[in-house]
Amino acid sequence: MSGSVRVFQVDAFTSQRFCGNPAGVVLDADVLSDRDMQALARELNNGDTAFLLRPDAPDHDLRVRFFTPRREATFVGHATLAAHAVLASLQLAPRRRQKQQSGLVEVDTFAGEAPRIAIHLPPPQLGRALAPHELEAVLAALSLGHADLDPRCPPMIAGHGSTRLLLGVLEAAVLGRVQPDLSRLSALSAQIGASGYFLFTLHPSQAAVFSEARMFCPALGIDEDPVSGNAHALLGAYLLHHRLIVPAATGGPSECETLEFTGAQGHYLGRPGRVTVALQFEQRVLRSVSIVGEAVR
Repeated sequence: MSGSVRVFQVDAFTSQRFCGNPAGVVLDADVLSDRDMQALARELNNGDTAFLLRPDAPDHDLRVRFFTPRREATFVGHATLAAHAVLASLQLAPRRRQKQQSGLVEVDTFAGEAPRIAIHLPPPQLGRALAPHELEAVLAALSLGHADLDPRCPPMIAGHGSTRLLLGVLEAAVLGRVQPDLSRLSALSAQIGASGYFLFTLHPSQAAVFSEARMFCPALGIDEDPVSGNAHALLGAYLLHHRLIVPAATGGPSECETLEFTGAQGHYLGRPGRVTVALQFEQRVLRSVSIVGEAVR
């Protein structure tokens, strides 16, 4: 390495240390080569590490690259949350416009003992439903049966680039007894076109939340992801599409409305976290989906 950097360990989507989703954050990363970044991400061995760089165009305030221990990623929600929490904890100026490989996102920071960060994303894409034989294979790899599924929630692939299979189950007890065959799930990812499996229920066991979830991404080298902001954004668009959450039916032609819910994830790994999803509408059209949460150094 040709210079020094500042490295922080952060837990995202939580206000308590050693909970939520851990991420590395590296400041002053302009001195690092691609090889340096990958080596440092491998050494830190978090699911993801965010490398903060100077902007290279006037349309953004901050440039970020994300690395897993294995490869570079285009965008990571919890590592973005972690990066902006570090900036806030150091009392540095907010960097609202963030650029990464996936494009530009806007980020708002709300000060507090544990900074609260809102990441504003364009509405995510929903893909196709699973074919019957594909669903059979996925259920077998999870040690689940059709009776475990919520009939209101058709299994569906969602996302662009970083795709997830959204699989709704009847109750939290089903999440607790999932036994994933990680090698089979990894092989199925290539076959069905979903790099991860987001299992959720609308009958949570946790207090003060709307949903509860687990996520398995063995094809990405992540056996189980503690807390995923991106997957919760997909869930928000999915629930809206299937009318499992609905905006209010009143308002004039200039109506702006926000519909929010909070999801729980991570407690099955001993790393409980919370993600708030805010869907913003204008004239009853979904304009953006925000993922909101806290983070602690």
